[in-house]
Amino acid sequence: MSEIMTPNDANFLGKVFGGSLLALIDLCAYTTAARFAGEACVTASFDRVDFHEAIEVGEVVTLEGFVSFVGRTSVEVTIEVFAEHIFKRTKRHTNTARVTMVAIRDDRPVEVPRLLCETRDDKIRFLEGRLRRELRTKQREERARIAQQFTQATDEELDGLLAQQNLS
Repeated sequence: MSEIMTPNDANFLGKVFGGSLLALIDLCAYTTAARFAGEACVTASFDRVDFHEAIEVGEVVTLEGFVSFVGRTSVEVTIEVFAEHIFKRTKRHTNTARVTMVAIRDDRPVEVPRLLCETRDDKIRFLEGRLRRELRTKQREERARIAQQFTQATDEELDGLLAQQNLS
C-alpha cells in the first residue's frame, strides 16, 4: 500500500511523525494477515519497528507486507517501508517492522492456515520467525521472574540495585 505524506503527518521537526507511520504499519499488517488467514485479525504485538531513516513530508511511503511465520492462531507479518521522492525518482528503505496478528471470529481466536515454505528464503524467514517467538516467550518469562524479585526485595536491596545502575 502507498500513501503520500502530508503536513498532517509531520512531527515538530517537520519529518513524518512515527505515530502516523505506526498506524500505516498496523493497517498493512492487518491487510496482509487477514488476506492470509481469511479471517478478521487483531494486533497482538509490535515485535519491533526499526527506523532506519527519516521520511520527509511530500514523499510517497510504500509498505510491503508478507507473512513470515504462523503459529496456531497467529500470523507474524514483516513489513518493509520505503520512501520515494517523486521528482528525484529516488527510493529509500526507511523502516522494517514485525507485527503479530491473531485471527478472530466471534471474538475468539481461530486457527490459521499453515504457511507453505517453498523457497529457501521462505524457509529461512519461517525459522527466524519461530526463533523470534521462542525468544519473546523466554524474555517475557525472564522479565516476570525479575519483576517478582523486585517486588519481594527489601528497600535496602532496591537501593543497592539503584546504586549499581548509577555506576554503569
